[in-house]
Amino acid sequence: MTTASVSQYSQRELTARILPYVFFTFACYLAIGVQLAILPSYVHLNLGYNTVLAGLIISIEYAATVVTRPQAGRMVDRLGAKRTVLYGLAIGGVSGVCTLLAAFFPHIPWLGLTFLVLGRLLLGACESMVSTGATIWGILTVGSEHTAIVISWNGICTYGALAVGAPLGVFLERITGFWSIGAMVILLGFAPIAMAARLPRVPVSHGEKLPFHHVFGKVAPFGLGLALGSVGFGVLATFITLDFAHRQWNGAAFALTLFGALFVCARLIFAHSINRVGGFRVATVCFSAEFFGLLLLWLTHSEALAFVGAALTGFGFSLVFPALGVEAVRHIPPQDKGTALGAYGVFMDFALMVIGPAAGAIIGGFGYPPIYLFAACSVLLALGLTQWLSSRERKTKMI
Repeated sequence: MTTASVSQYSQRELTARILPYVFFTFACYLAIGVQLAILPSYVHLNLGYNTVLAGLIISIEYAATVVTRPQAGRMVDRLGAKRTVLYGLAIGGVSGVCTLLAAFFPHIPWLGLTFLVLGRLLLGACESMVSTGATIWGILTVGSEHTAIVISWNGICTYGALAVGAPLGVFLERITGFWSIGAMVILLGFAPIAMAARLPRVPVSHGEKLPFHHVFGKVAPFGLGLALGSVGFGVLATFITLDFAHRQWNGAAFALTLFGALFVCARLIFAHSINRVGGFRVATVCFSAEFFGLLLLWLTHSEALAFVGAALTGFGFSLVFPALGVEAVRHIPPQDKGTALGAYGVFMDFALMVIGPAAGAIIGGFGYPPIYLFAACSVLLALGLTQWLSSRERKTKMI
């Protein structure tokens, strides 16, 4: 089907065409989400390691994603989106096997941690391949003019899965034990393969490929803004469970759910605003909201206000990725869009990789609240960078 014919579809029909592809992202991030509220506590309280390692067990996955995301983009451009997604799902299932094995060695901490690390590394590769592949698969299916909508729906599936996954993981662990987390990841990796195999392939774009460093250089300024804006999410997702426990508050999983729920609602309501007013304006509003949400988390001494801060942070972070992403890939040729999207996403992965141990070190020296101030300052820098990029774009158009 041609791009022209796809563009004539109604919004409902367009959504119906996108959802089968971004479902694979949902499955991948649900596998990530069921571990978010469990692994730091399991490593710290059950295996007996410190808060730095508790944060590192989450960040290890992002380290693997940093390494594999560029390769995933090149796989999409060369092998096709479908094959990339299929390979990624299979790797995700294997990561679940490692997590399941870790559950059988609680009294041998180093061995349990080794299996967890291996599982997280594999899950990071799965995330790179499935998320990048599913996004490009959807874009090529409905047409490049709907790039922002596909990226938005991909993000809805991402953080919707995290919102569902956090309380689901807590529930499974309390009812059946830690082993059920590994079993769930196995299911989420292998089961969607049958669905992916039935969907049609999309043709690989031909043409001379740009060198990776050239593509990387084009998207780097936008990726830096994404990285700085991702610090808030990384801090909240990794440490809010331990923060709530330290303050003797209940409902850390609910705070993550609020973050994800407001994230999803904002994308559902405002996703089309990127095409209407531009990515830079949307990113400016988003960074401002995220900044105030993180300030509230830093200053609050109330559980209820912490919930408000988490929700506002989720609302603010909602459209950062697609808003800057649309601007990042706007001038990239079709045959390099997979590589560009992979290079862009690696900045977020890198931020999430380093924030775990960095925030853990801050906690060790100053306690939990300062990590939210650190994140707020990072978002403020992202806001300033966005204004600079917007000004640069306007000057380029005037020339």
